[in-house]
Amino acid sequence: GVGKTTLIQKVTQALKSSGVPIDGFYTQEVREGGKRTGFDVVTLSGNRGPLSRVSPSSGSSASREYRVGQYVVDLVSFEQLVLPMLRNVNHGGDTEKRICVIDEIGKMELFSQAFIQAVRQTLAGSGTVVLGTIPIPKGKPLDLVEEIRSRKDVKVFNVS
Repeated sequence: GVGKTTLIQKVTQALKSSGVPIDGFYTQEVREGGKRTGFDVVTLSGNRGPLSRVSPSSGSSASREYRVGQYVVDLVSFEQLVLPMLRNVNHGGDTEKRICVIDEIGKMELFSQAFIQAVRQTLAGSGTVVLGTIPIPKGKPLDLVEEIRSRKDVKVFNVS
């Protein structure tokens, strides 16, 4: 709620309008009647789908639920939107520098092992600059987030 996604959107618009090759996604709050009911994934190519929705807390659920607080994560929707885009970024040639927006690499997104793998591949690719957001650590550190934070080739800006 400090404005990370808003900042990402403004930087993305500026880069796009100056002709820089850019792809990726951001997460956007979904509100109904003034209350946050979840988050959507929005790709820079214009696709959109649910990342998570508020769900009444249930004692036991038939299927494996991925939960963060009051939100249930829609892993299938997230992976269908994000993985093809990341694979596409990773399989482009190294001839031109590209920018890949990943907003965000957080608890909900990290339920996906395929996403973790794709992010690592993207960071390893020499032709791609990643513009991403990671959460400030609170509670148990998230392995991939700390791995990214400690990389020598990563510059972290704190947004407040």
